[in-house]
Amino acid sequence: MINEWLLQFAEWLYATSGSRAIEQSYYLYNWIETTHVLTVMVSLGMLIFIDLRMLGLAMPNVSAVKLANRLNLVMMIGFTVMFITGLLLFYAKPVYTTQSIWFRIKFLLLIIAFINAVLFHRRMLASGASWEFDAKAPRNLQLGAAFSLVLWIGVVTTGRLIAYDWYQCYRELPQWLSVAAGCVAP
Repeated sequence: MINEWLLQFAEWLYATSGSRAIEQSYYLYNWIETTHVLTVMVSLGMLIFIDLRMLGLAMPNVSAVKLANRLNLVMMIGFTVMFITGLLLFYAKPVYTTQSIWFRIKFLLLIIAFINAVLFHRRMLASGASWEFDAKAPRNLQLGAAFSLVLWIGVVTTGRLIAYDWYQCYRELPQWLSVAAGCVAP
């Protein structure tokens, strides 16, 4: 039932003039996609520095709190632009994207990554700055940083796989994969 509702919503969205204009534009879709990829690199680049510092694998002599504070603004600007361009990419091809197993996995990973980031930030604030010059962050922050890296590797990988149609609904798929991809029988 939810797959049918999502497909109806995607078809309605695709019928809008804005969706068609982005998809059919000679340059606009490519510019949006390029901006999305570049802001992924910027925001995740900042996040990776923070995570590696928390794990004690990079810049052990730099204050972890100061590093996070300095990189947060650039990272958040990157995430904001990345989010907006991601929505525009979805808007341009909603039916294709909605019925992509890779998009669904990416979306789930993004939700988990967001929750992890909120919990990580709360744990960092709660732990105080007594450890900020230690080579490694406290164990709970190290686990959050490692989990963050794994989640974002998954997000980037599945995001890249959206472009491939190996498991699209027009192909013959096993029943479980058809359901997971959001395929709706005609």
